[in-house]
Amino acid sequence: MRRLTSDDLRRACLALPGADEQFPFGPESSVFKVEGKIFALSALASRPLGVSLKCEPELAEQLRASYAAVVPGYHLNKRHWNTVTLDGSIEDRLVLDMIEDSYDLVVSSLSRVRQRKLGWTAE
Repeated sequence: MRRLTSDDLRRACLALPGADEQFPFGPESSVFKVEGKIFALSALASRPLGVSLKCEPELAEQLRASYAAVVPGYHLNKRHWNTVTLDGSIEDRLVLDMIEDSYDLVVSSLSRVRQRKLGWTAE
């Protein structure tokens, strides 16, 4: 099975409206934000590649129970964040969906004005 690469991960995060990449923890840690709020973190040069993503608490637990590559967020609020190792054991589409879900969780907490600015509507 093909694995997402660091370039794939970066592209997926930056393709979301208003997303940008910052390096507040040093050049080795990419932090993806929307409107100043983090939705993804990754050490893109690390092997195996991993990404930390925000998640609804109940879904976070389900994903951890279903996939060995999904663990509580590393150095993050373990109730709301998962760290996903991109070792090929999880379908790329599911990882991309988790990125979008993380982004949506963050954007849903923004003011309606900021949401409209991003062209985001609740589904």
